[in-house]
Amino acid sequence: MATYTRSVRVAAPLSDVWEFHSKIDGLVTLTPTWMNMHLESVTGPDGDPDPEYMEPGSVAVTSVRPFGVGPRQEWTSEILTRERDGDSARFVDEMTDGPFAEWTHTHLFYADGDEETIVCDRVEYAFPGGGLGRAVSPLGWVGFEPMFRYRHRKTREVLE
Repeated sequence: MATYTRSVRVAAPLSDVWEFHSKIDGLVTLTPTWMNMHLESVTGPDGDPDPEYMEPGSVAVTSVRPFGVGPRQEWTSEILTRERDGDSARFVDEMTDGPFAEWTHTHLFYADGDEETIVCDRVEYAFPGGGLGRAVSPLGWVGFEPMFRYRHRKTREVLE
């Protein structure tokens, strides 16, 4: 699988950054408008609709239509892990249905003192199309970089 990583320093305590990224509203806020995302449904690990926090087993179904081109693409993600231990935290979500052959997004958070947090995104992914898709997957950064640059800029805007 190919890997994309990007980090940003946020002038906000880990607790605030973690709280923001633990709710579905964080995903909605951090998705660029040009993705034309619609939140279709969110269920908690027990099947309850619209949980307050995205815990392991929570599932979000969205649809996107980047730049308004082509048909809407449904994207289903499940939270696999969510844990905080002192000055660090992480959660992992995996696309279970959608446009990629594989997609696992690890969100890492590290406190840097009491008032700053390092946010790291690591995406392991593969394009569809078998061997050809895997061969061109390293080129994914071309599309990911503007999206994650937006996400990180928006994180700072909201939390600082």
